[in-house]
Amino acid sequence: MIAKLAYKPVGLIAGVASGLLAGAVFKQVWRIAAGEADAPNATDEHRGWSEVLIAAALQGAIFAIVKAAADRGGAAGIKRLTGKWPT
Repeated sequence: MIAKLAYKPVGLIAGVASGLLAGAVFKQVWRIAAGEADAPNATDEHRGWSEVLIAAALQGAIFAIVKAAADRGGAAGIKRLTGKWPT
């Protein structure tokens, strides 16, 4: 119970921080991969389907990886502090 309560604020902070980090990572990866400053918007009529969908898939993968790493790290930290895994 204590581990779960302790994890709540950690999870919230980790979620916000991971979202900001993932956005910055995606922007850099897109800049390197496509040579453009901004990824295409889905409604940009001058961009093709493949470019828009690849950008969306890459962004989703980066956000999922960063979020999972933050959640896992937060849970491991709580276990070190409390001795119990938050559920």
